Amino acid sequence: MLKLDLKKDTTVKLYNGIEMPILGLGTWALRGQECIQGVTWAIEMGYRLIDTAALYGNEREIGEAIEDSKISREDLFITSKVWNSDQGYDNTFKAFDKSLKKLKLSYLDLYLIHWPISGLRNDTWKALEKIYESGQARAIGVSNFTIKHIDELLSKTSITPMINQVEFSPFLYQKRLLEYCNSKNIQLEAYSPLTRGRKFNDSTLKSISLKYNKSVPQILIRWGLQHKIVEIPKSGNKQHLKDNADVFDFRINTSDMDQIDSLNDDLRIVDDPNQYK
Repeated sequence: MLKLDLKKDTTVKLYNGIEMPILGLGTWALRGQECIQGVTWAIEMGYRLIDTAALYGNEREIGEAIEDSKISREDLFITSKVWNSDQGYDNTFKAFDKSLKKLKLSYLDLYLIHWPISGLRNDTWKALEKIYESGQARAIGVSNFTIKHIDELLSKTSITPMINQVEFSPFLYQKRLLEYCNSKNIQLEAYSPLTRGRKFNDSTLKSISLKYNKSVPQILIRWGLQHKIVEIPKSGNKQHLKDNADVFDFRINTSDMDQIDSLNDDLRIVDDPNQYK
């Protein structure tokens, strides 16, 4: 089995001092035995960041894979998210407890607000602050928040989010959001960094991939890592899991990074957070 090479560039340090793997496993759409097997393979290969959410309906399976792995809890970094219908101050505590029980864990490494629901997001964040202060979550953050949403949050709350998890790829290169989050010490995390395969035939990516003797998905992942973005590509395929992790033995040069940066065409695979007022 491939082991992730734990070089200095395989983790990021959140502003509260917590070390987070810069590459992890996304689990959206993984269900049942496919989910258990995929997470098991990933952990065996050296993945330590596992990302899930109440919405995904697979927290029990992930909890089973974690339990069976016999890996020390302290060596894993587990993320979940509170879903939209569970938001609000009191409801968030209940949702958090449900996630913990399904995952068979006593704490989470990261807990996120899944979407910025108007009228609820600020109270939801206050609940996350309490969860963080209790030690049941080592870090807290948001997902799918725009600059506007974060500005609003910062004006009403006392703890800055440690993470903003958003859809991010060269084809949705949200440079202004990245720079904004960096200025606030908020770590950006990318879901769907591989565009769910929609851009694998892009001629620029194919040319660059040949140059580095890497696959297009590997180039996409490496591009994000070099922007200091946490990447969580989803896969339940054993070979793809191996390939996605094999990205720490090369660097894309500056001119090629600039070429990839220029590919943005505002491709969104998931909902546009700007619709959330």
